[in-house]
Amino acid sequence: MDIATVIGLISAIGLTIISIMMGGPAGIFWNPPSLILVIGGTIASTLINYPLKDVLSVMGTVRKAFIHKSTSPESLIEKLVSFATVARREGILALESHASQAGDEFLERSVQLAIDGTAPELIKDILTTELAFMEDRHSLGQAVLATIGTMAPAYGMIGTLIGLVQMLTTMEDPSKIGAGMSVAILTTLYGALIANMFCIPAAGKLKVRTSNEMLTKEIIIEGILSIQSGDNPRVVEQKLKAFVSPTIRKQVKSGR
Repeated sequence: MDIATVIGLISAIGLTIISIMMGGPAGIFWNPPSLILVIGGTIASTLINYPLKDVLSVMGTVRKAFIHKSTSPESLIEKLVSFATVARREGILALESHASQAGDEFLERSVQLAIDGTAPELIKDILTTELAFMEDRHSLGQAVLATIGTMAPAYGMIGTLIGLVQMLTTMEDPSKIGAGMSVAILTTLYGALIANMFCIPAAGKLKVRTSNEMLTKEIIIEGILSIQSGDNPRVVEQKLKAFVSPTIRKQVKSGR
């Protein structure tokens, strides 16, 4: 569970509700027609922009903003250095039992390719291809969320224009102008809340997730190629530390 996402979402909702309650009766902020237009219109435009299966898959993408299991770069570097030590002492075939306990499918596949004697160029080609397509899949989910974040305020503005047109037809009765204007503005409010309270921040969080996952997988690729080439564990460690910041480098515990 990503506590930062949960705290941020609860805080955004809570502050919005508090602001509404402090300003007067909350009932004036409820307008079903405006809500239907913003939500329905946003979904409709998103379906026009993307295939149905891609839109439906966004639910699984959203889940990753709240629940995400990741491997820290420092622990991954330590694990790969320990693999390099085992390979140097006992041979690369000795890594088979260690790989099955790694708890990372990408790492396990990478080690297995090295154990099978696959050429380094082919290992790199296979793993980087998998990496590229993983990035494409993740980018699609981010793009769908970003599209929803763009469409929601746009439909909020459309609803406001519709409300203004309807309001102008009652200009002969000044007592109805204020109420009409309030309803017209609510659609903009709904659109802005949907976009800025969740969709755009969630897309940003998923982009960070993808960057972190790409980093860990690039570390694995470099580590496995270095181990296969028979590099000294100290050299492997120095190569992998180059991927991370000086702060993280200091957290890496040498297992040599």
